[in-house]
Amino acid sequence: MRKLFGTDGIRGVAGKYPLDRKTVYAIGRALGDHLPDGPRRVIIGQDTRESSAWIADVLAAGLGDSDVKVASAGVVPTPAIAYLAHSQNFSAGVVISASHNPWHDNGIKVFGGDGYKLADEIELEIETEIFSLLESITAGSITESPAPSLPGDGQLRQPYLQGLARAIPGAERLKIVVDCANGAASALAPEIFHRSGAHVEFTHSAPNGRNINENCGALHPDVVGREVVSRRADLGICFDGDADRALFTDSKGNVVDGDAIMLLLAQEMKQRGALSNDTVVATTMSNMGLEIALRESNIKLLRAPVGDKYVLDEMKKSGAVLGGEQSGHIILSREATTGDGMLTAMRVLAILAASKQPIAQLISGLKVFPQTIKNVRVREKRPLDQIPAVVTAIKCAEQQLNGNGRVNVRYSGTESLARVMVEAEKEETVRRIADSISEAIERELGDGAFH
Repeated sequence: MRKLFGTDGIRGVAGKYPLDRKTVYAIGRALGDHLPDGPRRVIIGQDTRESSAWIADVLAAGLGDSDVKVASAGVVPTPAIAYLAHSQNFSAGVVISASHNPWHDNGIKVFGGDGYKLADEIELEIETEIFSLLESITAGSITESPAPSLPGDGQLRQPYLQGLARAIPGAERLKIVVDCANGAASALAPEIFHRSGAHVEFTHSAPNGRNINENCGALHPDVVGREVVSRRADLGICFDGDADRALFTDSKGNVVDGDAIMLLLAQEMKQRGALSNDTVVATTMSNMGLEIALRESNIKLLRAPVGDKYVLDEMKKSGAVLGGEQSGHIILSREATTGDGMLTAMRVLAILAASKQPIAQLISGLKVFPQTIKNVRVREKRPLDQIPAVVTAIKCAEQQLNGNGRVNVRYSGTESLARVMVEAEKEETVRRIADSISEAIERELGDGAFH
């Protein structure tokens, strides 16, 4: 079982284990030792947190001491590094980012030379070497290396930018508001969206190292929704800190989540014969309403565990070319190897421009079941199926729902949280069941914090 890598890389508080200098250096060394033979080159990208630069520097030092050449693309979205690792023949790509987490957190995400996130077993092998190195490394032995930090080599970003930035016929009729979350999207979004031809206004695009995700972006889509209403725009788009996911709002400020976007994309792709096997892959967290709406369009929904790498695994198995998460990670596997918020936004923009219909009308077939997600902060992650009180609470909930709803309880892959998701036909039922299960977890594992 992995101890450092979660569902989306290694995360923690910057400067503290496992993101202290010594461990970051060991991560670089271990990653370098696990790269394939031949010329070994790694490209690094980062988000706008004030800690991203020094973490990139120390990681590069570890890679350098494993005889790896390092290039920096500076501040770029996570999917840009996945794309560049593959298209520019790098051995691997590394992103310094904690995605939607607050500024004081950070993380390390790794992509192989094929542009895909590493398999769990490879991450486990790297972890084993990291722990071995930590026994012999001292802080004073860490080699100082030239910083692959801001601003990076802007030319390295160009292939990714050129692949997205294009004129969209009909986009000139649309007015959109784009919230960059004071994150990685701030670096490329202006050029990409202006080239589309749409009338674009940007918010939260002035990062200062500490304002990433702060009351903005995909964590707070209602914020861009209010801007859309006040500016009389047609569409709102908001990214998370590393821009690998996007959420939207309609002209009235209503949030359009990843489920709705998957429905929109699936129906459009099916119409033009581009939806392989008429199949979409979502996660256990996607609303039952999506499953029903897709079924009415003769599209099958498959579910994978939470985490875009697991969605992609299921897509490969089933031959699906579209998958994603309710949170806004959308994978278009013919064009990208991971979730890409900017790519998703451009595809949605193109559909709106071509259809000449508002997004609210295009997704009107999605009837959302009432759903809640409660987070319980836990002091440890014991297997939930081995805690009798939790098992009993879940079984009782499923009996009450009697097939007219869903319960999904899991641990977060990136935080010390248990997530309780409940769907049912009535709000009252949702709240009652979610509270019951959350209280059982709190009694057994909690540290007193509900979210």
